[in-house]
Order: sequence, then C-alpha cells, then structure tokens
Amino acid sequence: MVVQERGRGGAVVATAVAGGIAAGLLTTAGCSAGVAAGDHGKAAAVRAADALSPDEALATVRHAADVLAEAGGARVRTYLETVSGGTRLTIMGTGGYGFGQSLGRLRVRVPAPGDAVPGAAGAPAGAPRPAITELFAPGALYMKNRGAGVPDAKWVRVATGSLGDGNLVANGATDPLAAAELLRGARRVEYAGSERSGGATVRHFTGDCDLARAARAASAGQRAALAAAAKGFFGGTVACDAYLDEQGRLRKVRHRFTLRDAGRGAMDVASTVELYAFGAKVTVRLPPATDIYTGKVVSPVR
Repeated sequence: MVVQERGRGGAVVATAVAGGIAAGLLTTAGCSAGVAAGDHGKAAAVRAADALSPDEALATVRHAADVLAEAGGARVRTYLETVSGGTRLTIMGTGGYGFGQSLGRLRVRVPAPGDAVPGAAGAPAGAPRPAITELFAPGALYMKNRGAGVPDAKWVRVATGSLGDGNLVANGATDPLAAAELLRGARRVEYAGSERSGGATVRHFTGDCDLARAARAASAGQRAALAAAAKGFFGGTVACDAYLDEQGRLRKVRHRFTLRDAGRGAMDVASTVELYAFGAKVTVRLPPATDIYTGKVVSPVR
C-alpha cells in the first residue's frame, strides 16, 4: 500500500461544518488497540462461530478493528439511509481505505432534492449534485465540493472531535475505521448464522454498542470523535450488525442511530459500510495548507 501525506493545516469554523450534510438531509428529506481482545480475540476470530462461547463471540467482534489494521487496504462502499416524516433518503459513497495508516478517500453522492420525495408524481428531480470528495485522516475530515461559498479548488477541513456526531452521520458517510472502532463498545453479541457477502462466507453477529465504552477503547486517532458521538446521540448505544469472514476481517458493518429531526421529531439513520478487495493499493494525499479554505461555509451543497 502506498499512502502519502502532503500536509495538514488550516482551520474552519466548526459550527459551519457541524451541520454538514446532516443539515441538508433535514432540509431535503424532511472498540484502543491496547484494550482490544488481544491474542484471545485473534484465536477466536478464526474459529467456527457456532463453536464460540458468548465471551469469545464478544471478543471477536470487539477485535474487528485490529484485524482490519493488520489487513492493510480495502475497497469501500458506504450507504447512509435516513427515514424522516415518511421520506427515505439514501446517500452512497465509494472509495478505498488504508487501515494501517488510518487514511481513506470516498466520493459521496447526495440525491437531488426531488429524488428524496416519495409518491410525488411529476415532481422535478432537480439538478444532479456534484459528488463530494471526502478524505479521512486521524482526527480530521477533508471535503471538496462541500458547500456554497467555498472556491472550487479549495478543501474544507474539520476536526472530527468537534462534530456533535463524531463524523458518524453528518457528512453523508461513516468513516470506515470509526464504524469498526464502534464495535469495541459491543456489550452483548449473538451469532445470527452464516451467509454469503461479497463472494465470501461471513458470520453474522448482532448486538449493540456502548458509545462511551467504544470511545474509551478506541485508537488515538478515533478517540475524540467517538467521545463526541457518545455525548451527541440519544441513549448512548447503537444497534449493530457485524459480518466477519473466516479470517476475522470485517466485510460489512451496519449501525442504526436515532437523531432529533428539527420540526419532524425523530429521524432514523442506518449506516452501512462494506469492505472488499483486501490488500488493495490505497493512495491518499492530504491537501497542503494552501489548499484549505479557512472562511465560513455558507450552506451545504444543494
């Protein structure tokens, strides 16, 4: 894997980005490595799921992020689905992630406004929105084509620890490493059987994750973001489904959140991250300080 980091720098008003794509959604759509399972979890990861004790199943799921770090790079697909006021919206992303370096790149596409309205015969679909390029780095998120008022050639940079959702929902895609690190907070795990996913046989585990526990156990680059999420989500726990292959690698993970939707009550959000083509070469070049926009983001992309 080749990962190059050309520079960090710049600052942006956090509140301008904190609403991020989440603000657009509301408008248009109505576990540290040192605390992981350790050698016990590694051994359990390769055993048949139906032979695992409850404690071993729990250790296997909590250890998933460490296995990914050892696996190196992978291709990624993300899906963020929201349901609010009877309206469903799906935001999709594609790209790659280098788990050993905690660097990734996604192109995220947000549907045009009319695409989010169900049963609206004759409603205009609206102009296609430009894809948003997102670069993930420890403690930071970089976005291009991010919002009104940002020059075309510039990037927006935000510290993920400053986002109320810890960059799990607001920007249209969950950081793939953060999705795996959430599993460090698993409190109970049940084996739901085996199935095929992405051409591989995977073991399906269900359970829930304690956000505060995940934050305490997270790797250094994800700790602040998950700590912010622990304070920002209702209830402090999220339901999860984890699909691990025979090597213990996370092939798919799904988390379900409930957010407050201004003016509409609760908004249900399901975030899915799919991983495939392990060992893929992933190149991520972070923009230099001169390419970072430091002004205020007027509004999200519409």
